[in-house]
Amino acid sequence: MNTSRYCSVIALLACWMTLGCASRQYGHVLAKNDKDLVGSHSAGAATWNPLVDEAVAKLLGRCPPAIQRVVFDETEVAIGSATVGSALANGPATVCFVGIENKSAEELGDFKDQLYERIDSQINQVETFRGISRRMVDAALIETRLRPDSLYLPANRRLFAVALERQGSPVDYLMYATITSGTTDRNKSTQRDYVLSLEMVNLHTGDALKETAEIRKGYSKSRAGKWWNYGWFDQADG
Repeated sequence: MNTSRYCSVIALLACWMTLGCASRQYGHVLAKNDKDLVGSHSAGAATWNPLVDEAVAKLLGRCPPAIQRVVFDETEVAIGSATVGSALANGPATVCFVGIENKSAEELGDFKDQLYERIDSQINQVETFRGISRRMVDAALIETRLRPDSLYLPANRRLFAVALERQGSPVDYLMYATITSGTTDRNKSTQRDYVLSLEMVNLHTGDALKETAEIRKGYSKSRAGKWWNYGWFDQADG
């Protein structure tokens, strides 16, 4: 078999193997220390997870200490015509995470619910705060016929808070999340800046705090485009 014929056979064999495997898909379970997959066309876990972790940590770190709410237990002592609780208890401040508003250039898809759960989980990991169940939040919105963005009005916030209290979940803070993006195009390459903004509104005073986290991500038609735009030493391939 001459060299040209041998090369042709090898090429045909490689082509056959490629076409034969094209319809297959393989999966594997990631270890905890494995890096998140970097999305090639849109943001994914490697973008959203760090944004949530940073924004929540910065915001809760700035909030005042937990509101010391006085709670009476069911054991009561009669004093004259008045009734006084026999014990008092102090608890962490309760945070009602209202929802996520997506103003970015991308659809969140199934990440929207996951972001909600991740933010709620981060809140509950801080000892001085406690998140209110999403089911209770949704039920209160249905009962009051209010949209999350309408809670910026003080009268609507009070109405919403009363509905939660009736469910046994008094609220101290309302938390809002907003996702935005800014896109820069250069030839066949794109840079997208993702920003997650978290705003916390004190339901008792009306005071508000806001924190943001940002991740910049580059998209190119080829690996060489990444090197051309951002240099040789950036290792976050996608």
